[in-house]
Amino acid sequence: MVATGFAESFDLMSAFDAVTEYWSPKVVAQVNDQYMKIAKVKGELAWHSHRDEDELFYVVRGRLRMEYEGGRVVELGEGGVHVVPKGVLHNPVAQDECWIVLIEAVTTRHTGDVDTPLTRTIEQQLG
Repeated sequence: MVATGFAESFDLMSAFDAVTEYWSPKVVAQVNDQYMKIAKVKGELAWHSHRDEDELFYVVRGRLRMEYEGGRVVELGEGGVHVVPKGVLHNPVAQDECWIVLIEAVTTRHTGDVDTPLTRTIEQQLG
């Protein structure tokens, strides 16, 4: 059964055409209690954490740098996948435009425990 409002099949690369703002994820599919989101990112988002949810990042185009509290850094190129564990302070950064896929629980708040001008509600992400 396909979740209401989502296509059973779609072209991932073409779906990025609908993303016009950086750091503004769009939900493109739902599998059980997980959303698949796409986003174009450039610059940095914000230091934040998600108390109860892990977060998966998949880099489709470009490079993404995941910064962690304490100085740890994970560099991801095209095809790179990284899971941010729940409750861990992190900050995603892209020097140049980067296209990402996110897999997150439907309860995951965009910028976790902080609100910034870039924070998007789930309603905005579904829109």
